[in-house]
Amino acid sequence: MTRPKVLLAPHMRSMVEIFADQDIERLQSFAEVLWAKDEPLPDTELNSLIGDTWAYVAGHPAASAELLAKAPKLKAIIEVAGSFPSTIDYRACFDNRVRVLSCAPAFGEQVAEMALAMMLAGGRGLVAEHEAFRASAEEWQHDRPDFDFSLYDQEIGFIGAGSIARALLPLLRPFRCRVRAYDPWLPESALRQMGCEPASLDEVLRASRAIVVLAVPTRENEGLLGANQFASMQTGSLLVLISRSHLVDFDAMTEAVKSGQIQAAIDVFPEEPYDPAGPIRQAPNTILSAHRAASIRKNRQAIGKMVVDDLEMMARGIPPNRLLSAQPELIPLYAST
Repeated sequence: MTRPKVLLAPHMRSMVEIFADQDIERLQSFAEVLWAKDEPLPDTELNSLIGDTWAYVAGHPAASAELLAKAPKLKAIIEVAGSFPSTIDYRACFDNRVRVLSCAPAFGEQVAEMALAMMLAGGRGLVAEHEAFRASAEEWQHDRPDFDFSLYDQEIGFIGAGSIARALLPLLRPFRCRVRAYDPWLPESALRQMGCEPASLDEVLRASRAIVVLAVPTRENEGLLGANQFASMQTGSLLVLISRSHLVDFDAMTEAVKSGQIQAAIDVFPEEPYDPAGPIRQAPNTILSAHRAASIRKNRQAIGKMVVDDLEMMARGIPPNRLLSAQPELIPLYAST
């Protein structure tokens, strides 16, 4: 029996970065692997190979209607960057019954761990006190009454309740937190089943000592948090910006931090690399991280494991269930598409 052909072109990532040896061996046990190089796939090679390709795995897959017309055997396009790219003709994929899958769920545990670390560090003032100590300006056995808090029995807010939120909730469980969640894409029953209290955005902002921004960027939520929203937050509360800066008015957030209204822990920025003269660099009560929430290389091999899991299921005639499937109703809403 002829094995299906899987075109691996993960460039922007390397093969070893996302595939453990055992997962490549598992893939090769049921599929023929094509290309599999740590360099950009030339268009000539793509056009040459796509006709026999059953699944196309790429960092930024290019899939026009013209390309799909040359790919009668294609059943899946899998991106390994972390979002649904604008380089895919989704309507043509849906019309041709080609699944489009994203590796976004593979980042859940890493990003959730970083969010917890930022909450602990922000709540206990670890970065501010570290810098004071370096400057020989430390104050022994004191707290920062306007900013310090314990996570135990704390009021926490989620903006967005997708895969990262689901990974973060078990990490918060030992702290007995009360978690309110705002997510217009989920019914209240689903939020309750997760262990969250459904809430409006205003309730999350006003009631929470720490707020974690976890939502997927969409055309509707750009700049969702602006000056009015920051003003409604509790004085000294912590904003953890861990998903995308798309959701905040970055200038307004910077002013809210500089004024002492809030403190912030930030892993994502409007432009990356961020402006060396950007004012948030000098703002007090901030924790700044250079988009490192999913930077642990060994853990990124979860991408390859999920890719091979889903391809193995599809080869057996079972729908994929590990990666995120593009949905016709949602694709027009994503900011990336």
